[in-house]
Amino acid sequence: MHPRKNVNGNNRLYKKTPATGFAPSARQQAAATESRTRVMLVDDHKMLREGLKTSLQNLGYEIVAEARNGSEAVDLAAAIRPEIILMDVTMPGIDGVEATRQIKERVPNIFIIILTMHSDQNILSEAIRAGANGYLVKDCSMGEIKSAIDSVVTGETVLSPHLAATVLAEVRNTQDKDQRKGRIITAREEEVLQLIADGCSTPEVAEQLYISQKTVKNHLASIYQKLDARDRTQAVLQAVRMGLVSIS
Repeated sequence: MHPRKNVNGNNRLYKKTPATGFAPSARQQAAATESRTRVMLVDDHKMLREGLKTSLQNLGYEIVAEARNGSEAVDLAAAIRPEIILMDVTMPGIDGVEATRQIKERVPNIFIIILTMHSDQNILSEAIRAGANGYLVKDCSMGEIKSAIDSVVTGETVLSPHLAATVLAEVRNTQDKDQRKGRIITAREEEVLQLIADGCSTPEVAEQLYISQKTVKNHLASIYQKLDARDRTQAVLQAVRMGLVSIS
């Protein structure tokens, strides 16, 4: 192989690769590694952790720590500070809900997704109140786990599809129409929130209401503040309880 001059005039050997034309440098490889989402696994079943670890690594995530119980999870989260924690619920000692609460108090910017066999509504509610950013049941696919991880880092609250449907159905069945006394949000904000409840994305809301996406985001920010919600899911749930929007 003949040396080839780079842009600075230095002789350097390049190794061609089919995908990129030239092999990435050590610095590029390090940068790619650093850019991977850092994940911690918390589960008392070693076999499950190992299987999940392999699958997530194959998807490009970096597994930075593993914990066997809630106590270990709290200590490791504070020391290592991963971006994402996949947290089981039923474990010896401190359970996953309490561990989530303690971690959020110490390191609030860590995103925590509950990954459990329990689809109990009470556990779900406790986990969300503790600060969990997502709640998945273990019969979900790796695709759903990947989607949940990618969504929570953007500020969304993620629920297993059948759990979300159950929650919304129960809220709708128990909502009290008499709570709608006076207008808490504006008529336009109601229109935005109803479209969100119908499953529309920000661009779709903007298109249907003939407004810009920035305006939609401004309306959502106002809605979150008025309804004391941190994201779309919480805002819709609160609005349904208050009779401001409906779920079809």
